Amino acid sequence: MKKLHDRLGQFEWGLASVGAGLCLFTIMIITVLSVFGRYVLLVDLIPGGYNIIERMLFPLMVFWALPLAHRDGIFPRLELVSALLSRRLGTMIAILMLLVELAVFLFILWYVTQYALAGWRSDRAMQLGSGFFPVWPFIAMVPVAFGLMAIEMIWQIGRHIHHFAAGRAVPQVHGETATGAD
Repeated sequence: MKKLHDRLGQFEWGLASVGAGLCLFTIMIITVLSVFGRYVLLVDLIPGGYNIIERMLFPLMVFWALPLAHRDGIFPRLELVSALLSRRLGTMIAILMLLVELAVFLFILWYVTQYALAGWRSDRAMQLGSGFFPVWPFIAMVPVAFGLMAIEMIWQIGRHIHHFAAGRAVPQVHGETATGAD
């Protein structure tokens, strides 16, 4: 099970570093070319460049980085309270908070999946210049990101339950430092 979790982490790292990194690089290139074309050449070099950034690249960049941010503890959490309490009570509260967080993310996952499927069925597209470009592949990445986050939350809940049964403190996430609660 740990191997599967590590493989999933490698996939999340690839999405965040390679996928989101390429999106950021492309955003920078489109912005530079658009500004250069508009103010130096007095021509729009990339018709719909703003729409490409706003509706495709920026959302991809954010949603591809979210699962890794959650895994590494960069994503905002409410576990500060549980770190200040006794081990057992802190772990119980951490499990409860993770269950609530998982319920919220599963709710969001359900609706973004429905939205992505509707976009796929209707072949949702956006106009760029005089043509149309399909948007549904980009929308489909949102449920993937929320699904990866839900898997990570289930993994963390399992770790917390294991630590609770063993009577140990709340397990640390990769990016966190010890709080002295051990």
